[in-house]
Amino acid sequence: MRHYEVTFIVDPVLSGDEIKTTAQAYVDMLQQEGCTIVHNDEMGLRQLAYPIKKRNSGVYYCVEFSSETGAFIPKVELALSRDERIMRFLTVALDKYGVKYNADKRAGLIGKKPTAKAVATVEGEGVATKKAEPAPKAEPKAAAPAPVQEEE
Repeated sequence: MRHYEVTFIVDPVLSGDEIKTTAQAYVDMLQQEGCTIVHNDEMGLRQLAYPIKKRNSGVYYCVEFSSETGAFIPKVELALSRDERIMRFLTVALDKYGVKYNADKRAGLIGKKPTAKAVATVEGEGVATKKAEPAPKAEPKAAAPAPVQEEE
């Protein structure tokens, strides 16, 4: 099973419903190609680093999915590049470390303080978590004796 992630930016001048239907159209397209959608993340309206199509912001979506083969990827990318509502897109093949990172991020272990639920989830998977012990306090060194001065 191969894991992929496609991130795309939707034009923010569209209405809220149009933005959601645009994203859902690509999720449906992936499902029709036989993909299993692992996670669909709407990251929301974000500022762009540089203007794209005279826009300074865009609505980000990230869809993580898995499939047996990647033969359909060029078809999906062609649809994304032809769609005027999509400003930019990026498709990435994930390795085992990328899959693990995304799973940890969804569980709340990365990016913010871990919640009790996230810690319980990780402990349930057999990963031991240990609270950091405070460093031992260093004992103060004994002061060196003052030099003895002889009287003349």
